[in-house]
Amino acid sequence: MSNSTAWKEADSGDAAEGYDSYDDLPERLIGYPAVFHALGIGSSAVRTVLDHGCGPGKVAARVVEASGARVVAADVSPHMLAVARARHAHPRIEHRLIGDDGRLAFLDDGSVDAAMSCFVYVTVGEVGTLHDIAAEVHRVLRPGGRYAVLDANPRSTGIRFSTFRTGEPGRVYTKGEARPTRLELPGGGRLDLTDHHWPCRTYLDVLGKAGFTDLDVHEPVLPRHSPLLGGRPAEADHPPFLVVSGVKR
Repeated sequence: MSNSTAWKEADSGDAAEGYDSYDDLPERLIGYPAVFHALGIGSSAVRTVLDHGCGPGKVAARVVEASGARVVAADVSPHMLAVARARHAHPRIEHRLIGDDGRLAFLDDGSVDAAMSCFVYVTVGEVGTLHDIAAEVHRVLRPGGRYAVLDANPRSTGIRFSTFRTGEPGRVYTKGEARPTRLELPGGGRLDLTDHHWPCRTYLDVLGKAGFTDLDVHEPVLPRHSPLLGGRPAEADHPPFLVVSGVKR
C-alpha cells in the first residue's frame, strides 16, 4: 500500500481541537443521517461499524447513540484519537490507530457489517491512496456489508453554507487539486484547511475498482420546512454533501 502521509495534514493538536469544537449542524441534519440510512445503522443486521478516519470521534459517538452497534473508530492521527478517547469515549467504541502503511491490521477479513469514511477522501491528495483506503475497507467488510463515503459536494464548490465553505467562489478546480476550506467555529473563530477536489466520477471509480457493486450517489439537501438553520440557508437550494455508497458482494 502507498504511504498514508498525504492523509496526515490535520495531524496536530490544534486541528483536533478545532474539529471537535466545530458546530457540525449541517452535517448532523443532512450528511450523517444520509450515511446512517445508506448503511442501515439502527437495524439488527448492523452490529459492527468501522468509522474509517474517525477524527475526534463525534460521528462514532452518534452511531452508538442511534443504534446498539459496536464501533471500531480508526484514524491515522494520534491527536485526533486522543481527543476522541478523552471526550467521546463509550463502552461500545474501540479507538484504533491506523499505521503508516494504511492497513487495518487490527481487523480480520470480513469482520465488520458496515463502514464509513466521513470527510476523509477530501484530505487525500493522491488518488492511489484513495484506492488503498477503499481496498482495505473492502477487505474487512463482510459480504453484503455496505460502505459509505461522505464528503463536501464537489458540485457545490465555492458556495457559502451555514458553517463552512470549501473552495473559492467562481473557481473551477481540477481532479485532485488543492482547495481551501474554512470551518466557522463558535465564538467567531475559524479553522482553515486545505482539502482536495475529487469529482463524483472519482468516488465511483475508486469504489468500483475496489470491488464494490450497486453503487449509489446521494446529494441530500435540507428540507425547506426545516427551521433549524434559520431563514433560507444555502443548504435548502444546493446539496452541501455527497454520499457515495456500495456493497461488498
